[in-house]
Amino acid sequence: MIETVDLTKKFGETVAVDHLNLQIPPGEIFGLVGPDGAGKTTTLRLLSGLLDPDEGRATVSGHDVARNLEAVRDNIGYMAQRFGLYGDLTVQENMNFYGDLFGVLGRERDTLTSSLLRMTRMEPFRKRRAGQLSGGMKQKLALMCTLLHHPRILLLDEPTNGVDPVSRRDFWAILYQLVKEGMTVLVSTAYLDEAERCNRVGLLHRGRLVRCESPNLMRTQFEAQCYELQCPDKGAARRILQDQPGVVSVEPSGSTLHLFLKGELTSHEHLRQLLEQNGLVPNDFKEIVPSLEDVFIALIRKREERVHES
Repeated sequence: MIETVDLTKKFGETVAVDHLNLQIPPGEIFGLVGPDGAGKTTTLRLLSGLLDPDEGRATVSGHDVARNLEAVRDNIGYMAQRFGLYGDLTVQENMNFYGDLFGVLGRERDTLTSSLLRMTRMEPFRKRRAGQLSGGMKQKLALMCTLLHHPRILLLDEPTNGVDPVSRRDFWAILYQLVKEGMTVLVSTAYLDEAERCNRVGLLHRGRLVRCESPNLMRTQFEAQCYELQCPDKGAARRILQDQPGVVSVEPSGSTLHLFLKGELTSHEHLRQLLEQNGLVPNDFKEIVPSLEDVFIALIRKREERVHES
């Protein structure tokens, strides 16, 4: 449903998207994950035709974005970070307005509006002004307006940013239902716990795709071993460990430290002895299955190390 080949976008000297290659099949929830400035929003704008690439190409629902933009727009629903709701209009009036824009009128609009209101549990609020809705309700209304013209593909740019946990859960339940009905979803997010909900995840860093696979494979088949360390002086332990050969990354995780180690260069027994020699006796030092956040940080550290060495 979505394919990019060496897709590239520059803003002056800054490369926002750097030779991006993606293939997203029908019926998948694909998560584009990365920190602010990674290139997530730019990628979605390129796919929706809001920006022209400097290099490469993008195909959406079988149509080349550069050559057949109208056909692409007929097949996508694009929900930006700040969707254009009208605060003085009610939920129903906002939906009517977007229905007019999409040319969805009469009985078709009435049927679809009622269906969307039921799916999002927004029926009791159809007469409430959009400006008086909670953050989660505003996102649901934005999604309903995006869905009014029956898109085959949803492009969602950080749709749950700033939304409370319960509303985030409800929003994802809606996405699962849409995918079950045959829709393809590309969602960008900075929440790595949210990325766990996707079928596959692409990790972006400075415009480049660092890794692309299912969250489970990303966590369980990472090439370095992950350990959790409990130590009385976490800061001192981190300073000692982070410069040791074979230590890919050492990052705080709550009251513990998470370490990625290259087993051929070091071992947790050696590092334990090193800490003890420096008067830091670990309370616990055990191998764990890393979180997606652990993997992402380790990948970024490795990438930055290679860039520094080159």
